[in-house]
Amino acid sequence: MSAPTIETTTAFTPKFDANGLITAVCVDAKGGEVLMVAHMNADALDLTRTTGFAHFWSRSRGKLWKKGETSGHVLSLVEMLVDCDQDCLVLRVEAHGPACHTNARSCFYRRVTPDGLAPTA
Repeated sequence: MSAPTIETTTAFTPKFDANGLITAVCVDAKGGEVLMVAHMNADALDLTRTTGFAHFWSRSRGKLWKKGETSGHVLSLVEMLVDCDQDCLVLRVEAHGPACHTNARSCFYRRVTPDGLAPTA
C-alpha cells in the first residue's frame, strides 16, 4: 500500500505561501454567497480554529486582526474546508453584520462590465 499523499491524507497540513500566508474565502454558511477574501498566517488560523471566530493577517497593516474587533461585525465559524493541495481555505461563516468594511453585506458588491464597474444589487 502506498503512503498517503496530500490529496488523500486525513492530516491537516496547510501549505502557507512564501510570506507565511494562506488565502481564506469566507462564504455565508446558509446561502453560499462569497462575503470576503482575506489571508491567514499560522496564528490567525490557530485563533480561528480555537475561538470559532474568523481571524486574519492584515498585509497592509502587518498585524493579526479579528474580523469585527472594532465594528462588532464578527464572522462565526461554522465549518472550515481546505482544497486538495491544502493551500486555500473556505470558511463557511455566520456573519453578524456586514462583512465588508464599507458596510456592504459582501465585499463583492460590484460587477465588472465593459464600461467599468456596476453595483450588483
